[in-house]
Amino acid sequence: MKITLCATAMATALLTVTGSAHGENLDVLMSQVFPQGQATYIGYESVEREDIPASAAVERKYLIVDFRFEAAQPPVEQLQVSVHKVCMTLLKDRDLIRQLSDSGYDMVAVAFDRRSQFDCL
Repeated sequence: MKITLCATAMATALLTVTGSAHGENLDVLMSQVFPQGQATYIGYESVEREDIPASAAVERKYLIVDFRFEAAQPPVEQLQVSVHKVCMTLLKDRDLIRQLSDSGYDMVAVAFDRRSQFDCL
């Protein structure tokens, strides 16, 4: 998968929106998901899947929101709770979801390390 600089720049421009809790900047929203000392938001990455033809009806772009746990990776049950918390925070911000969709994103994934991702939508 190739990460395109253009898509990342566009995502940055798109995701820097103003307002209250709805439609606010993705970085601000994600940095408030977990209490201090639990997991730290380190950023997002726009990814374009090259294995899907450009002519396909499905979108090729998705977003990865990336966190790191302060301590060792928690047990699977706690990891699932953390993924759910991130996904629900995103889903509750309908303006942000609409903007992502309008910009061609068809999925958001959550990562807590460099090896695995968990799909939200």
